[in-house]
Amino acid sequence: MSRVGKNPIPIPENVEVTIKGNEIDIKGSKGKLSWEFTPEIGVVQQEKEIVVTRQSDNKTHRALHGLTRALIANMIEGVTNGFKKTLEITGVGYSAEMKGKSLWLKVGYSHPVLIAPPEGIILTVPKNLTVTVSGINKQQVGQMAAKIRAVAPPEPYKGKGIRYQGEYVRRKAGKKVGVK
Repeated sequence: MSRVGKNPIPIPENVEVTIKGNEIDIKGSKGKLSWEFTPEIGVVQQEKEIVVTRQSDNKTHRALHGLTRALIANMIEGVTNGFKKTLEITGVGYSAEMKGKSLWLKVGYSHPVLIAPPEGIILTVPKNLTVTVSGINKQQVGQMAAKIRAVAPPEPYKGKGIRYQGEYVRRKAGKKVGVK
């Protein structure tokens, strides 16, 4: 039995869960998410928790069992608390600012880079050198943060670029001049 998949998912008080066939709808204070799961996996609501089961010990069923449980748990977490990722910008002359709902990054290119968030994602710039990505869908928040980081990933020589908050970038020594 999957260690992750066998754990039931508790449903908080202010969350509504609707299961129709192989589609689950979760509605909470932050918003609404729906997802269509594989029909080989059984998802049942029992009182104030959701139980995920599988048909057999087939390798694909075992893999989908834990995955389905984790995705549903993330959906419940998203509609109750939401998800947030913070990015730090490091470099001389580097900055970020919001223009409308779009993010303008000045990261050493000849032009500012414009990033428009998809629906359901909120970008904020609390300080000039930090960008916060928030939303209710964990996958979309992570994907948007990765897209912003990919504009100027941190480089190992000077440490310039965009990195996740708390990310460690291993620094390399520069070119050494040999003595003859």
